[in-house]
Amino acid sequence: MPDPSFYLMTAAFTLIGLTAVSLIALRGWRDWIALKTKELDRHREENPPTASSRIEVADLKERIRKLEAIAAGVEL
Repeated sequence: MPDPSFYLMTAAFTLIGLTAVSLIALRGWRDWIALKTKELDRHREENPPTASSRIEVADLKERIRKLEAIAAGVEL
C-alpha cells in the first residue's frame, strides 16, 4: 500500500493541472467574446439601421404589445 504522501502528491498535481486547464479555457472564452464583440461593432458600422428597418421594428413592438394585451385579457 502506497504511503499517504503519494495520494497527497497525486491530488496536488491533479489540482494544479485542473487549474491550468481552467485558466486556459477562461482566457480562450474571454478572447472569443472580445472577437464577437468586435465583429458586431464592425457590422453595425458597415450597416447602419435604415428608416424602413426602424419602422418594421416599431410595427413588431406594437404587435407584441397588442398580443400581450390580448393574453392578459385587456381590451384595446
